[in-house]
Amino acid sequence: MSSIINTTNASSPLGAYPHARKVGNLLFLSGIGPRNPVDNSIPGLKQDAEGNILEHDIAAECHAVFANVKAVLESSGSRWDKIVDVTVFLTHMKTDFPIYNKIYGEYFSEVQACRTTVEVKSMPTPISIELKVIATL
Repeated sequence: MSSIINTTNASSPLGAYPHARKVGNLLFLSGIGPRNPVDNSIPGLKQDAEGNILEHDIAAECHAVFANVKAVLESSGSRWDKIVDVTVFLTHMKTDFPIYNKIYGEYFSEVQACRTTVEVKSMPTPISIELKVIATL
């Protein structure tokens, strides 16, 4: 048995996919970024007139992406402490990893979820971090 989850409390998906899907006692979250659910803005992002990234704030993006993940978990009947696996995508590993890793530790020190962090060249929007999460219900 499986069910589809969508919520207005997290940034909306960019395509034909749900925020999450329940399968048995597992919850699979689609990739979630830091976009604001109200206006689609990216915290701390500054772009020029052509859309080139001038500046990004990885700390602001980390807090926002964790808030979006939490919103999807709660809308799905799960909780932060039920996260079991996290895949993190960063676009600037060399400069952003130390800040992200510190903030991640603040949110996950008690959870102790398995984690993989990889660098990607870009994402569909000018975000610097995205999470793919598996949790239990």
